[in-house]
Amino acid sequence: MGLNDPQWGNKNNGGPPDLEELLRKLNAKVASLMGGKGGTRKPGSGEPQGFSGGIGLIIGIILLIWLGSGFYIVDASQRGVVLRFGKMSETTMPGPHWHLPYPVETVEIVNVSQVRTVEIGYRDNVKNKILNESLMLTDDENIIDIQFAVQYFIKDPADYLFNNRAPDENVHQVAEAAIREVVGKSKMDFVLYEGREQVTDETSKLMQTILDRYKSGILISKVTMQNAQPPEQVQASFDDAVKAGQDRERQKNEGQAYANDVIPRASGAAARLTQEAQGYKQSVIANAEGDVSRFKQILVEYDKAPAVTRERMYLDMMQQVMSHVSKVMVDQKKGNSLLYLPLDKLLDKTRAGSADTDGQASSKTDTTQGSDNTATQSARDSLLSRNREAR
Repeated sequence: MGLNDPQWGNKNNGGPPDLEELLRKLNAKVASLMGGKGGTRKPGSGEPQGFSGGIGLIIGIILLIWLGSGFYIVDASQRGVVLRFGKMSETTMPGPHWHLPYPVETVEIVNVSQVRTVEIGYRDNVKNKILNESLMLTDDENIIDIQFAVQYFIKDPADYLFNNRAPDENVHQVAEAAIREVVGKSKMDFVLYEGREQVTDETSKLMQTILDRYKSGILISKVTMQNAQPPEQVQASFDDAVKAGQDRERQKNEGQAYANDVIPRASGAAARLTQEAQGYKQSVIANAEGDVSRFKQILVEYDKAPAVTRERMYLDMMQQVMSHVSKVMVDQKKGNSLLYLPLDKLLDKTRAGSADTDGQASSKTDTTQGSDNTATQSARDSLLSRNREAR
């Protein structure tokens, strides 16, 4: 049957349904639901009654659905960026909000608390190295292999959306440029050992400066150095050099420890000898001054009574000399022919006196030296007196 056949579309022929009939039935159903009378036609009109009202209802429902699509909720960890015809309009805080539905306004939800990570020099595992990223040249013209990770947040959602075409790639390139600049100004040993924290801190500051200059809306949270070592091709030689350096430091430490042990003892011994010499000097000076003073006093007394003074000095000297000897002197001119002497007791008494004298001398060295000097001076004076009397 051709399309121009007037019987095309009738039910008896099994053709496609009549669209006008379908619209009338749909209008009738809508009108019955709204309380109207469906299926009636307006007088002098070819369209059913209530058709225009049904279309308006449908349009109203669609309008309500369109307006309702403008409601959205922003979580506590998110921020909403409202775009009006593609241009940034406002940034919304957490909570329920409404905007003009699409295509007038759209909303981009950005998670500002999520920690994003970028890996430089490796992927997923430090063993899976990316050599064109990890190999770097130091200030002393050595090559080192570094793998590190960068963690960052979003601090400005609008800048993050509109000033970054590929945020992770931007952070990746900035991190690689920053670490190469910092490593290029540092020595190899500094980067590998004592300066790791300083290198990461300087890299983080430099990255933040570059990203702020680009207005990327990104905040660098932490830069973590996962691994830093020489290239694998020279690892064995580098280990030998490290061991030699450690041996050198160990020997230096041992030498320093020996010096720290010997020098203080030598300094202490020198100080002790200096103090002993100073003490001996003061002792000699004091004894000499004491002898001079005593001699002057004796001289005054000697001028008053020479004979008595000489005899007294002689007796004092003999007492000092005889108290340290074990001999017994007996005057037999006025004694009897038989004389009892308890020699054993006398000897014991003499030994005890000598021991006491030695003990006192050892406990009081300065006092004993003064007494010896005094005794020597007394003996000398007595001998001089005897010679004068003999003359």
